[in-house]
Amino acid sequence: MLDEKLQAYKKKERLQRFTPTKYKEEFPFLKEVDSLALCNVQLQLEKAFKDHFRNRKQLKLPKFKKKREKQSYTTNNVHNSIRVDFEKSLLYLPKIRQGAKIELHRRFDGKIKFVTVSKTTDGRYYASILVETNDLRNKVVEPKSKACGIDLGLECFATVTNDFGSYKVEHPKYLLKAEERLRRLQRSLSRKQKGSKNSEKARLRLARQHAYIANTRNDFLHKLSKTIIDENQVVVAEDINVKGPLKTRLAKSIGDSGWSSF
Repeated sequence: MLDEKLQAYKKKERLQRFTPTKYKEEFPFLKEVDSLALCNVQLQLEKAFKDHFRNRKQLKLPKFKKKREKQSYTTNNVHNSIRVDFEKSLLYLPKIRQGAKIELHRRFDGKIKFVTVSKTTDGRYYASILVETNDLRNKVVEPKSKACGIDLGLECFATVTNDFGSYKVEHPKYLLKAEERLRRLQRSLSRKQKGSKNSEKARLRLARQHAYIANTRNDFLHKLSKTIIDENQVVVAEDINVKGPLKTRLAKSIGDSGWSSF
């Protein structure tokens, strides 16, 4: 579907809208897949092209993904096709009637709307479940300070100034601390024969280390931002052009900071 749209775009022809049904004769394996998942892919593709035409400077044309990059699909709950057995820790999805064994993050109540199943580069699978519920889980915390200002840096991650004074947040430097291990794993991967089983094992070890660094960084950023939001009514942060410094020798330190995510 993407290939046909790209070919038509190159020839400056009108982009046709096709449904996944058109391709099932040529590719019989598509019949084994949940039809709603295919429809969602079509909708995502249509949206990607519309976004590109709306803002060509910032949003590029959709392209094919590499097999080893993060993969995901979304499917909707129709006629109770998606359900969770909390006692047996099983997730039932369309076309997976025997259920998939899962490790539950927590229990939930409400009607399941849809599920996004994703596979990360380190070979792990995650299911994100969207539930409609009347029982709001988040509690509102009354802020102690009226306003705070945040100054980001490289020596210390941030300097926060509020009604009670200033304090510094130390830079965790997760990438810097793991550099030596990453170097060893990268060296081990480069020595393996391309396409061999040992090469795939070494790639997974390297991917897991990168995933660990990313997860620890995200954990730090989420906890810090949540603390600042709970403590202050108004939060003011400087508007940093992150793309500019990323082209300088400070690129590694800035990338390790995760300013944009924060």
